[in-house]
Amino acid sequence: MLFDQIAKNKRKTVVLLFGFFLFTAIVGAALGYFLMNSFQAGIIIAVLAGGIYAFYMTTQSTDVVMSMNNAQEITNADQAPELWHIVEDMALVAKVPMPRVFIINDASPNAFATGNKPENAAVAATVGILQQLDREELEGVMAHEMTHVRNYDIRIQTIAVALTSMITMLANFGTSFWGWRSRDRDQSSNVFGIILSIVVMMLAPLASTIIQLAISRNREFLADAGAVELTRNPQGLIDALTKISGSQPMSEENVAPSSAGLYIGDPLKTQSRMSHLFDTHPPMEDRIAALRKM
Repeated sequence: MLFDQIAKNKRKTVVLLFGFFLFTAIVGAALGYFLMNSFQAGIIIAVLAGGIYAFYMTTQSTDVVMSMNNAQEITNADQAPELWHIVEDMALVAKVPMPRVFIINDASPNAFATGNKPENAAVAATVGILQQLDREELEGVMAHEMTHVRNYDIRIQTIAVALTSMITMLANFGTSFWGWRSRDRDQSSNVFGIILSIVVMMLAPLASTIIQLAISRNREFLADAGAVELTRNPQGLIDALTKISGSQPMSEENVAPSSAGLYIGDPLKTQSRMSHLFDTHPPMEDRIAALRKM
């Protein structure tokens, strides 16, 4: 049953990423029609711009994301012996290169991994997680992050963040020309097409965020299962997730909203009680329940 769910989540992520690129083209078409009366020109511009920006974010993701979250790199075991050696051990078990290690000066327990491939991956842990978790719990967390690295989840999430930013930028660019659009245009322009273009651009940032969050949620279950595979100790991760879920949110100064989905637990504690549509992570109780069945 568990492996069926893992396979299902992998297929779902491929579909979501395809939808992301397709939606980028749709927003580009709306922008092109709104500004230039040409769907084709808008699609070409959006796809090219999205591809270039996604490539830049993918190649520069580690330093960009760590800077966004005020993470400071440690370069040897003497600076944080337990964290360093646990990361080293989990990387060895996962058969991935030793990632760069960063620490975020925040009292709330949390951690994440980033990078575009295992060879240049990095992990970050908060001061709070080092202080509040015991060794087995911290091993569970780092095994979770090494699974993200091993499965290239970090690349998928980075592309999702880049495309979300690109779609939002395209939509904001189009709506900023709202008043200008009516000047020097052929009066025979399709009014319905213009209205539809405006609606697409207004809803684009919301829709792209939903897709990004759905990708993030799907990957967490897979990483939890991978962590148990590496540690053979589901209870360690269960206890870690319990502590993380019951903690205070991280300081907004230390968390870039666009990177919130990278963390093992929602760093800003923004889950809605009415709907999980906008959650960056699946409900913690569901993740813990799945781990208890392993």
